[in-house]
Amino acid sequence: MDDAVKCAGATGKICVLALAWAVLPAAQQAMAADAVKSFPNRPIRMLMPNAPGSSTDTLGRIVAHKLGEVLGQQVVVDNRAGAGGVLGMEIAKNANPDGYTLISASTAAMTIAPHIQKKLSYDPMKDFAFLSLFAVTPNVLVVNPSLPVKSVKDLIEFTKAKAGQVHMASAGPGSQSHLAGVLLKTMGKFDSLHVPYKGGASTTAVAAGESHWSINPAPSVQSLVKAGRLRAVAHTLPNRTALLGDMPTVAETVPGYNYGGWQGLLAPRATPKPILDKLRDGLIKTMNLPEIREALNKQGAEVVTNTPGEFFKFVQEEFSKFGPVVKLAGLKVE
Repeated sequence: MDDAVKCAGATGKICVLALAWAVLPAAQQAMAADAVKSFPNRPIRMLMPNAPGSSTDTLGRIVAHKLGEVLGQQVVVDNRAGAGGVLGMEIAKNANPDGYTLISASTAAMTIAPHIQKKLSYDPMKDFAFLSLFAVTPNVLVVNPSLPVKSVKDLIEFTKAKAGQVHMASAGPGSQSHLAGVLLKTMGKFDSLHVPYKGGASTTAVAAGESHWSINPAPSVQSLVKAGRLRAVAHTLPNRTALLGDMPTVAETVPGYNYGGWQGLLAPRATPKPILDKLRDGLIKTMNLPEIREALNKQGAEVVTNTPGEFFKFVQEEFSKFGPVVKLAGLKVE
């Protein structure tokens, strides 16, 4: 018996409503399929919780430009810096989950801020859909060239011999450079006075001799190292990388030391999976392009991609790692 016969004895209005309800799921499925098929049909926004011109912003823009070409629609970077990346992530959490908002996520807002800010309005592990990492950036231990320091061992011995006179510069309390330095001092069992600066001023302070050493993202120190204004001593990834030639790792002197930066793409949590899959496929194709690898390498970053599950696990492990480091740094929860 068809639906029309079943409705014969029913009140007309009720019958019509029943039939409409019966076909609604199929109609929704068809609309969803059409939306995925036509996606994207307008520009996509990439939220950047970092300031314009920062190393993370530079890497994100390189990826956004080429990802737009792969997807067939422009990917527009929208900088929303503030509070260590927290402002941008708050905006990202509340964005429409339709696939037209992506988030360029990195260390500060995802794995450091949650340990520092007591009333964080987003949960880094629950409020976002994970697509993939796209870059890993080694931090580089640099010193003023006038110092008799050419290795991690030299730095440790120098600071011990000059107790209280050697200054460690950072980009501010809670920054990567601050926590990377705290971790090195703790694991290397030496002390050095922390001198916070604002952002990139920490590297120029070391170059000028105002401070003695610092640990900063490779892209932010490359030009000064090439110009001879800074001496690169070691990098912070667990193993040597062709990206930095023969530069040794900190871990070769301080076993277990590992402190690299990273960037990856997220989307608002409720973004439909078929659209997430399409975005991720576009990202993987983008990151496999030789010109993208070359462009990121020139900025001191390595291309790294993984599955959504692997990306989630990676961030989860990074999140757990930073809790103890924040405590060691004596940072107060705000």
